Amino acid sequence: MEAVIGLADVPALQGSPHVIDDANRFLSEHSAYLKAEDRDYLRRAFLFAEAAHREQQRKSGEPYISHPLAVATILTQWKLDAQALAGALLHDVMEDSGVTKLELTEKFGKTVAELVDGMSKIDKLEFQSKEEAQAENFRKMLLAMAHDLRVILIKLADRLHNMRTMDAMRADKQKRIARETLEIYAPIANRIGLNAVYVELDDLAFKYLHPHRYDVLSKALKAARGNRREVVGKILDGIRNKLAGASIEATVSGREKNLFSIYRKMQEKHLSFSEVLDIYGFRVQVKDVPSCYLALGALHSLYKPIAGKFKDYIAIPKQNGYQSLHTTLFGPYGTPIEIQIRTGDMHRIADAGVASHWMYKSGDEGFSEVQKKTHQWLQSLLELQADSGDAVEFLEHIKVDLFPDQVYVFTPKGKILSLPASATCVDFAYAVHTDVGNRCIAAKVNHELVPLRTRLKNGDSVEIVMAAHAHPNPSWLTFVTTGKARSHIRHFLKTMRFEESVHLGERLLQQSLTALNQSQPIGDEVWERYLREHGDKARDEVLAELGLGKRLGVVVAKRLLQLAGNWEEDTVAGRKPLAVTVRGTEGMAIQFAHCCNPIPGDPILGMVKKDQGLLIHTHDCPLVARGRVDADKLIYVEWDPEVSRMFDVPVKVLASNERGTLACLAAAIAEADANIAAVSMNDQTESDERFIQVQFTLQVHNRVHLAQVLKSLRGLQLVHRLQRVRG
Repeated sequence: MEAVIGLADVPALQGSPHVIDDANRFLSEHSAYLKAEDRDYLRRAFLFAEAAHREQQRKSGEPYISHPLAVATILTQWKLDAQALAGALLHDVMEDSGVTKLELTEKFGKTVAELVDGMSKIDKLEFQSKEEAQAENFRKMLLAMAHDLRVILIKLADRLHNMRTMDAMRADKQKRIARETLEIYAPIANRIGLNAVYVELDDLAFKYLHPHRYDVLSKALKAARGNRREVVGKILDGIRNKLAGASIEATVSGREKNLFSIYRKMQEKHLSFSEVLDIYGFRVQVKDVPSCYLALGALHSLYKPIAGKFKDYIAIPKQNGYQSLHTTLFGPYGTPIEIQIRTGDMHRIADAGVASHWMYKSGDEGFSEVQKKTHQWLQSLLELQADSGDAVEFLEHIKVDLFPDQVYVFTPKGKILSLPASATCVDFAYAVHTDVGNRCIAAKVNHELVPLRTRLKNGDSVEIVMAAHAHPNPSWLTFVTTGKARSHIRHFLKTMRFEESVHLGERLLQQSLTALNQSQPIGDEVWERYLREHGDKARDEVLAELGLGKRLGVVVAKRLLQLAGNWEEDTVAGRKPLAVTVRGTEGMAIQFAHCCNPIPGDPILGMVKKDQGLLIHTHDCPLVARGRVDADKLIYVEWDPEVSRMFDVPVKVLASNERGTLACLAAAIAEADANIAAVSMNDQTESDERFIQVQFTLQVHNRVHLAQVLKSLRGLQLVHRLQRVRG
């Protein structure tokens, strides 16, 4: 009784008796599962939050306190503890009312302050775009979730109440929030097993994104409800009688599929509403796991099962801990019947997931299996964050993992791994361990060697072949699907490119210093002055930017010499610049221009291009000839005398259009010890059908080797003309 006294006298709530009633119900009824001292703690939290929000109203005109009160009430359905409920009541006071984290810590303890801080938005930071701001907010929120699972539950309850009360907002804001809900928050709810929240968020987002379609579909479903009542009743009676006849105790219920899932099925399969027959599903709840399989057998003898439509999520649970048997049967009148068979415990987990039996502890002890899986997923977000370059990239990575389609595969030791449905062997390798992904060179699926880009199927047994000196290939980014694989590949490539760029930048800077008559190395003191002057953190950052073309070597060299007191203009004239030696193995820091495809022996020049590093062109490159290269960015380069790798060079051949022409050309190229990297051909030229035009991408060691290949081709009678392709 004491917990209620005083609420009716709160000044800001006069004229809003329903909010007072809601507060009283929250304290006396909804949180009745808590101890008396915990309810008193919540009363203090409510009064503090009400005072903080006293001058604020929602768009609907209601006192703002009605929102945090509703969020906390949603959390009582999951029987969360007093700290989580207090965090929900106070979740907006830092953002909207200027209350500090220290003040919350003093009044309600460190844990609640951390929960509220984890929920607060980041309005003080400045971002270049709205997308970047949203991504950064989401990144911070997920990282807070990774530290305390209760943050994710408060955030989802917050989003659910906001979605329920969006009618007073502008249409454009409704659509933006609905789209964000559909893309991120509903999948998160599904990922952690909060099925009831997931379904409601989906439907509410659908309502605001496509209001007309929502209304039309709602009316059609309401009409179908009456039309199909007889069929549903007959199916329910049939299932109950069959299970009773098999002496299986069960509770059987029919359920209507939610609107958005029906709409999504219509979109994906291009169906009209009248063609969607399975708008109803049926749920069978039994006492234990053996009864699940007995019920399945009984129902398969009642109606014929549809091939390929059985899934055993009891033996292999979903990532979010969901367990049930799913089967689809041919019902009366040809109607497909979807049936879920589960125990009471499975049903509670299916609806409430990680919140189904909340017991928050400092360690893993006391966690349910569902909570452990969710905790592991949230912890993996910390790893993704460490490897992601920015918030937008982080959001891109985790979005992939939020969507529900799964494939279950086995390691060589029989462990089951769950991956997105389009996962490849490389995704599997990274799922096992980061080092396995970074070092993989081949894969075996069901004991047979397959390409690394092979898509995995349910039940595949996968083994990864590794090599100690292997590393990720940039081409993997074109086919991997999981956020973990994508982020680790990008992280490795960025690190490798940074190191290569530092090395190249050092060579470019030395070239510029030599051209300016400076042979002595720049001292640490001069470098420190340069870094302070330009706001750089480290010397390697400057060198990397030189290598990536973001700074000019001559400009950096001149300033370093000025700071060292060694700059003399009259000593520079007439000095030949020191060349940057090109070996062809420099990686991503030095690239060979595709417009002219230089090979060793070609006279070359280098051009520093922003974010691409040093691009190598031939002297007679069409781009250079047309003046499209900035002369100030040209670098003096020369080939290393001992280049061992092979280089791509395009060659065009005009040959007789005869049977076996391509085979003869390929044989001549092979005899000259060259490789064919690619080939394309036209059946005829525009002027004469007697000829065929073939373009090869050859791999040769140098210009002399190319001359030998061309000589070999010219020796064929069927070759009429050939040339190295430029531009």
